[in-house]
Amino acid sequence: MNIIFILIIASLFIAIVFFLLFIRSVKTGQYDDVYTPSIRMLFDDELVEKDSTDKKTTN
Repeated sequence: MNIIFILIIASLFIAIVFFLLFIRSVKTGQYDDVYTPSIRMLFDDELVEKDSTDKKTTN
């Protein structure tokens, strides 16, 4: 029974360490996308079609 408590404590400790490392890597910009902004100008823009019906206002 003691081994279960030791394993639970050890696994919680490891999980907390990994969580703190993940938070640190997000804050330091490890997951920032630096490649896509440089090629964004190469993407074709979507064509926007204008509505063909003219809206007339009656007074």
